[in-house]
Amino acid sequence: MTETSENKASENKAKAGAMIVPVTPFEQNCTLIWCTATQKAAVIDPGGDLPRIQAAIKEANVTVEKIWITHGHIDHVGAAADLRDALKVGIEGPHLADKFLLDNVVASGERFGITGVRNFAPDRWLEEGEQVSIGELTFDVLHCPGHSPGSVVFFNKEMRFAHVGDVLFNGSVGRTDLPGGDHATLIRSIKDKLLPLGDDVGFICGHGAGSRIGHERMTNPFLTGAM
Repeated sequence: MTETSENKASENKAKAGAMIVPVTPFEQNCTLIWCTATQKAAVIDPGGDLPRIQAAIKEANVTVEKIWITHGHIDHVGAAADLRDALKVGIEGPHLADKFLLDNVVASGERFGITGVRNFAPDRWLEEGEQVSIGELTFDVLHCPGHSPGSVVFFNKEMRFAHVGDVLFNGSVGRTDLPGGDHATLIRSIKDKLLPLGDDVGFICGHGAGSRIGHERMTNPFLTGAM
């Protein structure tokens, strides 16, 4: 890495902070992300365990202004309505195609033994090509169906960083056996939307450790044809 690129990487890193808060029995990566220049933050996928999320916000000493949702599955949205009420902020995402999931959060919770959740609608549905922002950070919205019909990915081009929800994992891809899931559609979303972002792009995913696009393009068995 050259001195120039080292400086740029350091500069980009300094523009954002992030904290992962594992929530629910599914160990979902609820993510607190913030602009270091303004200390304004967004909570991505508050799936449950509201006190744990609120403690992380306090620890980071940031002001949450947005809740962003990657998709409508219970482990990603279970605490969204309560967090919105507690913080008095808006919910952005997912894509409208996941409305059927947000309309049935309570029923989904019952199937998995999760109580205390509420059905809700976001303040803003997200579309391909739109953007979301906090402070001085702006993320492009990519509609990536397959895991769910309305899954979205948040990508910051300047920082070479994405939050991909359950679309892509370190060594795997999102499951497609839930209502609205389709494996061929998921793989097409990854190959058409995520791989072209660039091998250097790092990402946080909905479960487990993050990775880089290039590492997954080279080694992920679902993308190399080994699966």
